Parts: sequence; structure tokens; C-alpha cells
Amino acid sequence: MSQDLAAAPPGRAANDKARSAELFTPAAASRKIADQAATVAVTAAFVVALIPLVWVLWTVVTRGAKAVFAAGWWTHSENGITYRQFGGGAYHAIIGSVLQVLVCSMIAVPVALMTAIYLVEYGKGSSRLANAVAFMVDVLTGIPSIVAALFIYALVITTLGFQRQGFAVSLALVLLMIPVVVRTTEEMLKLVPNDLREASLALGVPQWKTIVRIVIPTALPGIITGIMLGIARVIGETAPLLILVGYSKAINTNLFHGFQGSLPTMIVNEATNFTLPASADRVWGAALTLILIVLALSVGARLVARLTSVKK
Repeated sequence: MSQDLAAAPPGRAANDKARSAELFTPAAASRKIADQAATVAVTAAFVVALIPLVWVLWTVVTRGAKAVFAAGWWTHSENGITYRQFGGGAYHAIIGSVLQVLVCSMIAVPVALMTAIYLVEYGKGSSRLANAVAFMVDVLTGIPSIVAALFIYALVITTLGFQRQGFAVSLALVLLMIPVVVRTTEEMLKLVPNDLREASLALGVPQWKTIVRIVIPTALPGIITGIMLGIARVIGETAPLLILVGYSKAINTNLFHGFQGSLPTMIVNEATNFTLPASADRVWGAALTLILIVLALSVGARLVARLTSVKK
């Protein structure tokens, strides 16, 4: 607008400037003071919320770095290492956590994506099935992790007669991961403009192909972010691990047999002797390892989302 005023004749520019002054009256002093006060209050709230996060991260990093950077932390297990003895690694726990969450994601992600697509694309209006599915997702959203673990224990171990195993943990984590992915995917699909759907349908493209080729690629970065939020939600859960599989210091890559180590149960197991320096180092090291794994997954998801996003 300033360029237009500069290019206009002097008389016209003066008239436009006067008209603008009439239309856009300066804000009152009280509004400016309220705006400044709100800015200061929001900034202060942000800083207050940031303090505990930074404090926790700083504590975990400074106390866990010694164990994480030690030789053998990423390549050895705790097998044969006593609570008073320094050394040992978290390889057995990392393998256990990765396998359990990987199997959980392989089951939960397809189910959650199909559920969200049904609710947004096909379940519009007053469909009874859509309302029932949405209600069940709401119920799962608020379910405590120990309730999910007890449900799987009653179903898989008590009723079907299986032993405590890592696969049962994956099933319990599925119940916790599905609602997170469903809700985030729902919101991402709703953000896709209806004009894209209508243009595709107007060209005679079937609805399923419109969803696969237009809607999902448009919302893919947000969907991947939701999946990562779900993984971050379940990878730190402890109750299903304690109830459904127990803890082993030895390496166990079989999800269907025997106790299996994981990072949360490693923290719980070593925390029982937290007063011993060797156990304390392993507790902080396992906590830092858990944070690093989630961070690596988040960075990887961001890169995948950027590479697969729709080019503008």
C-alpha cells in the first residue's frame, strides 16, 4: 500500500493518506497496555513451563552420559553383573524395547489408520457404526496402562494358557497406541481441503483412489508425526512389562518365550538399589538411552515426512 501511495500524484496521495487515517484510527492506550501485559504473561508462563523440562533433561544428560559413553553400553548386556559392580550394558534392554514396540507398531498403525480413514471419509453423518467406533476410541484414550496389561493377562495368559512373554506386552501396547494414532490421523485428514476431494471425484476418480492418491499423501507428514507420538507414548510404559513379561539381564530376542529385558524395567530393577553408585549410573544411563531412541525416531520421522510431503 505504501508503494501505491508513493507512485500516486501528490494530491491523490494526500487524500488517500487522510482517508487511511480516518479508517484506521490508532489503538487506544488501554488496548496497548493490555496487549503488552498479555504478551508478558504468556512469555512468563512459557518460561515457567520450560524450567522443569530443561531441568529434567539436564539432570538425565549429565548423570547418564557416563554410562552411555562407556565401552560396551550399546554392545553388552547386564548378564553376570551385580548391583555393586560397575560395567555392563543395555544391549539386552534396547533389543527388548525395540522388538516389543516394533511388533506393537506393525499391528496398531494399520488398524489405527484404517479406523481414522473410516471415521473421516466414510462414517460422516449419524452412522451407528461410526458413533460406536468413535466411542470405543474415546474409551481406549483414557484407559490406564495397568488396566490394558491386566486385560491382556486375563485373555492371553489366564484364558488361553500362554506363558508370560514379550508378545503379550506388544498386544497391551497396541491398546494404548491405537487411540493416539487414530485421533492425530483424524485431525490431519480433516485438514485436507474438501476441494481436493471434490475435484478428484468430479473427474470420475473412485473414492478409494482419491483417498489413497490425494488425501493420504497430503496429510502424510501429520500422520507420521502422530505415529511417532504413539511410539513415544508406549515405549516408556512400565506396567505391561512388569505384569506380562518380567525382566531378564540376559539377551532374549524371542518374543514368544522367556523373560525379556527392556529399558523401563531395567530402570525399575536397578532403581531398587539406587543408593549404590553402579546401579545409579545404569539407571540414569537407561533413562538417557530411552530419550535418545525417542529423539532418533522423531528426527527420522521428520526427515521421512519432509521427503514424502506433497511438493508445492
